[in-house]
Amino acid sequence: MPHSEPHVLGLISDTHGLLRPGVHRALAGVELILHAGDVGGSTILDELSLIAPVRAVFGNTDPPDEPGLVHEIVIEVGGLRVHVSHGH
Repeated sequence: MPHSEPHVLGLISDTHGLLRPGVHRALAGVELILHAGDVGGSTILDELSLIAPVRAVFGNTDPPDEPGLVHEIVIEVGGLRVHVSHGH
């Protein structure tokens, strides 16, 4: 079986408009950030995108017309299927 390179994803959720001071250090080096909802506004996604590309889902506190949010994310990474939803 061929050896594949590891993938490092960041997962964050329930920021509610506030990113903790250590978020840049905690997510440094990830290739993709997945936000599992209750984002709290586009400024959160903008800040996270300074670290890595971001994909995000709606949480129960996010407005239904919030740009950049989807209801679920299903991606394949390194042969594994990843599903992200807020679960509400």
